[in-house]
Amino acid sequence: MTQEVKRNYLEINSLEELKEGKSPSDSYSLVLLNPPNFELNKFLYKNIGQKHKWVDRLVWTESQWIEYVSSNSVKTFVFKYKEDLAGYFELIFHYEKKETEIAYFGLLEQYQNKKLGSYLLSSAIKKSFNNNINRVWAHTCSLDHKNALGNYLARGMKIFKKETILI
Repeated sequence: MTQEVKRNYLEINSLEELKEGKSPSDSYSLVLLNPPNFELNKFLYKNIGQKHKWVDRLVWTESQWIEYVSSNSVKTFVFKYKEDLAGYFELIFHYEKKETEIAYFGLLEQYQNKKLGSYLLSSAIKKSFNNNINRVWAHTCSLDHKNALGNYLARGMKIFKKETILI
């Protein structure tokens, strides 16, 4: 069965354009995953992405996961509620282009619809600009959470490309 998917590419070009989301309670924390842990990236990718048809990496071998998360250009940040995992984002720094891609971003289902996505996206954008970066970009599609596109736009990101694909 073929499905039509609308994909939007978004960007923000300076930290001054960011419209920050409200910070959650002190029970939440955001930490850089250091050292990298491919099993945690894989767990979050599978569990957050399952409802949104994230399938690209499901065929990756353990070696591919390790190579990806060990790259100097990839940084994973884990969002926690007390000691429980709540979500994450992966940033890919393209230093030669002075830009960062928010590659994957999301919350586990039990943490969705609690106004946490705006804080998490704000944090991803701020962390992206930490390395002398001129542009942060991401893409979202009609398979993602119903609030995804609205969250990107509310944080100050602007659509620079739209496409419709068949999957």
